[in-house]
Amino acid sequence: MSRPRKPKGRAISGWLILDKPLDFGSTEAVSKIKWLFKAQKAGHAGTLDPLASGMLPIALGDATKTVPYVMDGRKIYEFAVAWGQERTTDDLEGEVTQSSDSRPSEEQIRTLLPNYTGVINQVPPQFSAIKIDGNRAYDLAREGETVDIPAREVEVFRLSLLGCTPNLAHFEIECGKGTYVRSLARDFGRDLGCYGHIASLRRSFVAPLPRRAWCRLPIWLPWKA
Repeated sequence: MSRPRKPKGRAISGWLILDKPLDFGSTEAVSKIKWLFKAQKAGHAGTLDPLASGMLPIALGDATKTVPYVMDGRKIYEFAVAWGQERTTDDLEGEVTQSSDSRPSEEQIRTLLPNYTGVINQVPPQFSAIKIDGNRAYDLAREGETVDIPAREVEVFRLSLLGCTPNLAHFEIECGKGTYVRSLARDFGRDLGCYGHIASLRRSFVAPLPRRAWCRLPIWLPWKA
């Protein structure tokens, strides 16, 4: 009788809170942490786009069994919306699809925010991980398809305007699972009649994990394990 194959790596378990840098994918970050700790298993609780930075909770070993509980937790983001353009990806990466010379006033922005607080219906971005007939929406979008993504309920507990200039507005949001901040930027722009997209996005908190004790990847580390 052959012996069962021993898993590769160390049987290390626990949570690590990574301060994910820009231009670094969530899956790539998990692979790097798994390699650094020589862990047998690793996974993350909530994807951050490459153009987003901040808190990426990474579970190692047996902690991966608790990932669903962390994914259900509240999250806090700080983000900036650039006015005047709507883009295919709803952030800086996409191509411009609509443009406007109109710009909203601070009063108009503040008047809009209560409409996006509480339980709201939101249509995810075309470039998202939502599955449509078994395919990821972003795969279909990259092939040039425009798909009908149904709206779904998400919950926004708090939404604040931190400051604004004629072309840019800064916000902070506390929201529940499944909320797309990129969709908020798109919908803000449409409602204000000026179009908009995410110019910057940073996740600062994921409940129930602590706000401090973050880890940063040293810049000297090789990109490939």
